[in-house]
Amino acid sequence: MKAVSKTKPDHLYLQVAETIEQQIMDEVLKIGDKLPSVRLLSKEQDISVSTILQAYYHLEAKGLIEPRPQSGYYVSFNPSRFPHKIEKSNPVQAIRTKNVETIISEVYDDFSMPGLTRFSLSVPAPEILPLANLNKSMMQALRDLPANGTSYEQIQGNEQLRRQVARWSMNWGGRLQADDLITTAGCMNAISYCLMAITKPGDTIAVESPVYFGMLRFAQSIGLKVLELPTDPDTGVDPDDVRKAIKSHNIKACFFVTNFSNPTGYCMPDEQKEELVKILSFAGIPLIEDDLYGDVYFGKTRPKSCKSFDEEGNVLWCSSISKTLAPGYRVGWVAPGKYQEKVKRLKLYHSITSATAQQAAIASFLATGRFEYHLRKLRQTLHTNSLQFMRTIGDHFPAELKVSNPKGGFILWLELDKKIDTYSLYHEAMQHKISIAPGAMFSLQEKYQNCIRLSYGMQWNNDVEKALKKLGGLVKEMM
Repeated sequence: MKAVSKTKPDHLYLQVAETIEQQIMDEVLKIGDKLPSVRLLSKEQDISVSTILQAYYHLEAKGLIEPRPQSGYYVSFNPSRFPHKIEKSNPVQAIRTKNVETIISEVYDDFSMPGLTRFSLSVPAPEILPLANLNKSMMQALRDLPANGTSYEQIQGNEQLRRQVARWSMNWGGRLQADDLITTAGCMNAISYCLMAITKPGDTIAVESPVYFGMLRFAQSIGLKVLELPTDPDTGVDPDDVRKAIKSHNIKACFFVTNFSNPTGYCMPDEQKEELVKILSFAGIPLIEDDLYGDVYFGKTRPKSCKSFDEEGNVLWCSSISKTLAPGYRVGWVAPGKYQEKVKRLKLYHSITSATAQQAAIASFLATGRFEYHLRKLRQTLHTNSLQFMRTIGDHFPAELKVSNPKGGFILWLELDKKIDTYSLYHEAMQHKISIAPGAMFSLQEKYQNCIRLSYGMQWNNDVEKALKKLGGLVKEMM
């Protein structure tokens, strides 16, 4: 095995684990291969036995290796084992006949059911969030705020929160100042303000496909036409497809989830983002960028955002802490660029200001450095979960299955046999208290009826594994 550097700041066991994991991904080590013994590897690398054991335990938790009694550790899984890759989407612009609003309402109305395994819910579960520290931040905010947080905050939002978000933007090459930001009641609220600020009823907007259903439904509700573009499951929307769409349609705005998209999990390469920003800037078409998942990356560094390449204020960058820290706090923000005054005015008309105490609590949490520590743990947990989900899916779902392989976020996109209607599968699964998100929710076209979105944003345990196995069994029965 390649020698491990002892000068890097990472924990040594993680460096050992990452080296072995890379060899598994590169198929230098194949499924069934035996790993070097703990003592042999300890001697080869001049690293303690306990460090090697930690590395092996870490890989075992991810489902990549398994111990065999009196034999040692063996490679048990590689995500590349899936021979069928999800293909680039090809949405056909046609009117949908099925009432998708009914599907969405059913899925979300069922959230309150006790004992439900919520594979459908695209937020981190409470057990992987720093609830105790969040409570401390909230109590501190209530003590420090004027009138204990009962007064209105300024229209643009809590200044300390905006300052912390601007500081955090340096992680992805952002050059934001506190005054560039407006706080909102979550990311969807930010997106809705942006859409209203830059479009009018009858306008056409271009989006990826499949795409987050909340954005689609809101766009429809304000009278917008939606053009769904072909989308690669690994790299997202091709800039050439955007060029073609601009030539053939009178597009007034674009909307893309550029990092670990919901629902396919793609991450647009940084050079592709830069090209996209240039194309839209030249055409005078604003881009609403939903960067909700960018901090939940599994690699070494956070991917950049389109806003990183924005020189003219043409990108309206939206995000929140709903997918990383506190979904129920409903704290989000937007950097609207040259559309700031329009967005600020809409916020004033619709809500006057954002919730005072929650903003202050999140600002306090970000200022302490706890957020960075929490994100490291969250990324590790979610990466482990993604591999456990893929291993279990590979073992218990039909072999013909196609599944995404995200490098961040907490969502998997599954493409089943075309004979399977996943809305029917949803009803079958609910009989066993398993909730999924049918693929039909994520398009305005007659598409993705055989697809499902699964969230792995919970603590992996026997109950979750059992539910996933049961879901695989239901799929096989439907075939």
